[in-house]
Amino acid sequence: MKVLLINGSPRREGCTFTALSIVAEALEENGVEAEIFQAGGTTKGCLGCGYCAKNGKCVTDDCVNEALKKLDEVDGIVIGSPVHYAAASGAATSFMDRFFYAADKSKLVHKVGAAVASARRAGTTATLDQLQKYFTISEMPIVSSRYWPMVHGSNPEQVREDSEGVQVMRVLGKNMAWLIKCIEAGKKEGIEPPTPEQKVFTNFIR
Repeated sequence: MKVLLINGSPRREGCTFTALSIVAEALEENGVEAEIFQAGGTTKGCLGCGYCAKNGKCVTDDCVNEALKKLDEVDGIVIGSPVHYAAASGAATSFMDRFFYAADKSKLVHKVGAAVASARRAGTTATLDQLQKYFTISEMPIVSSRYWPMVHGSNPEQVREDSEGVQVMRVLGKNMAWLIKCIEAGKKEGIEPPTPEQKVFTNFIR
């Protein structure tokens, strides 16, 4: 069992990384392997070219394609982002747009997901709402904690001083490990996932 934690911050070891590290520690302590994956910094936006639909990967060969290769080995995904103008960072948004658009959807369905936001002060709930939509459109159960999964601080030291935020990250990791184990136990007991339905695709122009 493994979780991929995506750092959507351009700072490799900043506040977002610190929050993800706390989640990762809790996962590891509860028997689930955790890998923090750097996505922020150089991620380009989606070109809307349709290349991925035919080739199973993005035309821009960067960290997105590297992460797509890991889908077979993970049971959950956590996306972490700093708050930029009351929204996820451009890097996190670009990564998630391309990752979820290019991914084989059958490799996302029923894997668990969670979002983490870090901020000096505000904009966290809007950021979480944005990031969680990638999971809800992909039939991925969202893991919750005892408060919205956010931390506050201007540097990693201040994040570590946010005792409530640290606890929220820790509980998030524990809950994710528990849910992954529950899903795995269900599979061993022969509990089958819902039968996939053929997608109905409409628009509002008749």
